Amino acid sequence: MQIFINTYGTYVHVKDEMFEIRLRTDPKEKVKINHIASHKATSFIMSKGASISTDAIALAIKNNIDIVIVESDGHPIGRFWHSKLGSTTKIRKRQLEASLNEEGLLWIKKWITQKLENQADYIQDLKKHRKQLSDFLEEKQSNILEYREKISHLRAPTVGEVAETIRGWEGSAGRQYFDALAKAIPEEFIFQGRSFRPAKNPFNAMLNYAYGILYSRVERALMIAGLDPYVGFLHRDDYNMKSLVFDFIEPFRIHAERCVFTLFSTKKVKRSFFDQLVGGFTLNPEGKPFLVEHFMRYMDQDTIRYRGRNQTRFNALQMDAHAFANELISKSNDFTQ
Repeated sequence: MQIFINTYGTYVHVKDEMFEIRLRTDPKEKVKINHIASHKATSFIMSKGASISTDAIALAIKNNIDIVIVESDGHPIGRFWHSKLGSTTKIRKRQLEASLNEEGLLWIKKWITQKLENQADYIQDLKKHRKQLSDFLEEKQSNILEYREKISHLRAPTVGEVAETIRGWEGSAGRQYFDALAKAIPEEFIFQGRSFRPAKNPFNAMLNYAYGILYSRVERALMIAGLDPYVGFLHRDDYNMKSLVFDFIEPFRIHAERCVFTLFSTKKVKRSFFDQLVGGFTLNPEGKPFLVEHFMRYMDQDTIRYRGRNQTRFNALQMDAHAFANELISKSNDFTQ
């Protein structure tokens, strides 16, 4: 169970070897108290303004429960995690080697082309119920697949030599994709392209928060698999940049996009879920739990057929992280596609 704490003033501590969460939403009301056994928790996602005791941190570390601190828009800014590195150091050595040769390029091509294929597939789904937009969506889908083909045929000794080309084509495909979503969304929430911090419209505000949840789970999956979140292939190795998280997340962004867009297209989203800021929008205390409930059900309860078994989407993500780590240490230095 992933526990989200978004309410200002919430306090988490330990009582009787359990997490006790104390919450007061109104000064005139009694404090609400919940108890959670450590074996039932996988992580705490805490917004700024909440507090946690060192005893609670220690209990979490002892039980392999990570504690993630996030900004108000859901973007993770730090975490408490045990000091043991997952698995063998051989994985991280091979990860670094791959970042410096053609193998890194092969992985990036795999992740980015899968991302663009996911986008094209989703547009195909949108066309089924939007006959009036069929030609427009067909054009966007075709353009995305053209960029996918261009990226799949790139050849170079290292990622660095073609990194700007990949980013350019990926960005162009992304503009086509979000143009399609912007046109297909209910008229009340029509928007103009992607926007980040701040989000310039409700759709991007909700999508950014879902991405924030996804970033946290991707980082956790990589760490459990014994990988270093900071050693990536395409994203720059800037100071404190979790480059591999930004690389590895690409094929999984579709989960956030499908879930959030469906909430809008089925008219479950209300204007009251958002507060307007200078230059943008943010999810408010009414909107955050709404999104978390639906996104966590989509990711951690609903199942898909994956590798011959029914899996949650989060389980499938973890399996892919392990598969990536295993392939790194089993691959020879002769990289072929």
